[in-house]
Amino acid sequence: MASKDWNFGKQKDTSPPWPNTAEGQPVPPVFLTHLRAADLEGEIVINLLTSADIPVVMQYPNDGTFGRVVLGFSGTGIDLYVPETLLEDAKAMMSGQFEEMDFEEHI
Repeated sequence: MASKDWNFGKQKDTSPPWPNTAEGQPVPPVFLTHLRAADLEGEIVINLLTSADIPVVMQYPNDGTFGRVVLGFSGTGIDLYVPETLLEDAKAMMSGQFEEMDFEEHI
């Protein structure tokens, strides 16, 4: 009998994998931007980057993690980090200066 993947409401991690250096070590993360809050703007930025295969790490500065747990959001905002090798691509995407993709290639 074939096994099925029963998630029962849990979302699979669909974030792109973090790249490695030629030596097999993870590429160091670098600061990309600070978002005031994880609201719709933050979700759009994170989804834009991950849809372009740019992994994102979020860090809650100061006591932001505590606020996220207690209140459900971080009052101090979120710092976004991306792999050093993808920083220029991430900046270009956020500024809207990226080249149009040929979507037929990805179908």
